[in-house]
Amino acid sequence: MTGAAAPGAVGRRRFIAPARAGVDRACFAHPLFAAFGAYQDLMGAAEWPDIGALDQRLRVPGKQLVEQNDALLADGLHYEQRIARGQIATRPCNWHDLFNALVWARYPALKSVLNARQCQDIKRNPRGQRTRAQAALTQFDETGVIVRVRDASLLQAWDRHDWSALFVEGATHWRNGSIAVSAVFGHALMEQALLPSRLLVGKCLVVQGADDTQALEQVAQAIARADVLNDPLELRPLPLMGIPGWQGDQGEAFYQQVEYFRPARAGREYPAPAR
Repeated sequence: MTGAAAPGAVGRRRFIAPARAGVDRACFAHPLFAAFGAYQDLMGAAEWPDIGALDQRLRVPGKQLVEQNDALLADGLHYEQRIARGQIATRPCNWHDLFNALVWARYPALKSVLNARQCQDIKRNPRGQRTRAQAALTQFDETGVIVRVRDASLLQAWDRHDWSALFVEGATHWRNGSIAVSAVFGHALMEQALLPSRLLVGKCLVVQGADDTQALEQVAQAIARADVLNDPLELRPLPLMGIPGWQGDQGEAFYQQVEYFRPARAGREYPAPAR
């Protein structure tokens, strides 16, 4: 299971987003984009926004969206170090970087603590050496989802990769809020959702017993303290299209796709959720 989609949909090739003109704007009505309704015009417009105009529109606290070009990159800084100095390098006419900017605008506190953690790790380790923590931080940045759970039995089903118990027998719990997605954080997930046929997989941090606002605050605090995201194996995979209402056809055959709804690996354990 890859960070963003099942192997049958993505393989191991680099994802290439469709051209702006080729995107069906109906995809932005998917629940994955629910928190980004204020930016529907930026996602759905016929033309790409200018980077300067995008910066003025989003007004990310303490940061500036700047066009990524040779002059900018000549400073020799790591991408994360440049952000720490206040500049978010942004490629024009690029879905990935547009969604990254939208996540910065929607969840600035989370993005800021991720950036601080990355910079700490970069400073501590030799240039070019990538640690397990850096891999975890990047994976969450790209494909992260925050899920809150109130019913411990659902968490146990998730631990076992008992997808039927989590999604089918547990469908009522998704509808009444006993388990819910508090935030789709990963901008690579948003980019891949431009193609509605893709079976996306989020890599999740879990909070138990909180509302959405508390869940976001608790995750930000846990990241800042380095309680989480020290290893990619901490992240729980969640086949997002199994969530009731996130896929058009969720019949019995859909949930039997083992290449998407994968069994748990022997010995795999997940950390306890934040409380």
